Amino acid sequence: MTGRRLLFAHLYPGHMNLYGDRGNVLALRRRAEWRGYVVDVLDVNPADPLPLGSIDLLFIGGGEDRHQELVAEDFVGRRQELVAAFQDGLPTLAICGGYQLLGHRYQVADGRWLPGVGWFDLETRNGSDRAVGNVVIESRLDLSPNTLVGFENHGGRTFLASGQEALGRVLTGQGNNGQDHMEGAVRERVVGTYLHGSLLPKNPQLADWFLAQAVGARTGNGELPPLDTELELRAHVLMVERLTGGGRR
Repeated sequence: MTGRRLLFAHLYPGHMNLYGDRGNVLALRRRAEWRGYVVDVLDVNPADPLPLGSIDLLFIGGGEDRHQELVAEDFVGRRQELVAAFQDGLPTLAICGGYQLLGHRYQVADGRWLPGVGWFDLETRNGSDRAVGNVVIESRLDLSPNTLVGFENHGGRTFLASGQEALGRVLTGQGNNGQDHMEGAVRERVVGTYLHGSLLPKNPQLADWFLAQAVGARTGNGELPPLDTELELRAHVLMVERLTGGGRR
């Protein structure tokens, strides 16, 4: 980032873009522009260069098994540079298939295993049915409000190792595996989740968390100028109340 300029990278937009995932990049861009930043978005396809040292935020969406297989080799081939960037604090949002590929391995529907980058200490196994529907979670990130709303549609069942932090606790929906009431994973500034829909327009507090991480990683000061988010947050709260029956379990 130079001055008031930000560079976002969108990995595999032609392959990993289910259920409106591109809307997350659009939301981040718009919320940065409203604050006076000039934002460039770099689409990165398989075999394209990925200048991680110049990027302020990385995004990868979800895809069907066949799309994951098309990008998995390229993605894992970038493992060394990705891990180095994550360790250096690169803010990253990975949705569904992108989230799965950040674990150790992912089992596709026919039983074969695809290797992952191994940043998250988790693996994803093929499930007998799909987890589909609206989800509400209580996030472990420092957010206000601390609830997140999204839509899940995945056949994989993700299991975290004992030391791997989840993104949050499921209030409504299935989350990682429908058993342990956990959803997503967090390590450093990298967030993985099954929440499509698009996630960030429904959760402006999370979008601003990512922007603050991006600005702070470069400047040491992640304080953002405030925006009027009353309408977005009112819609968010109403959706949480509707999906949880007005309470939390």
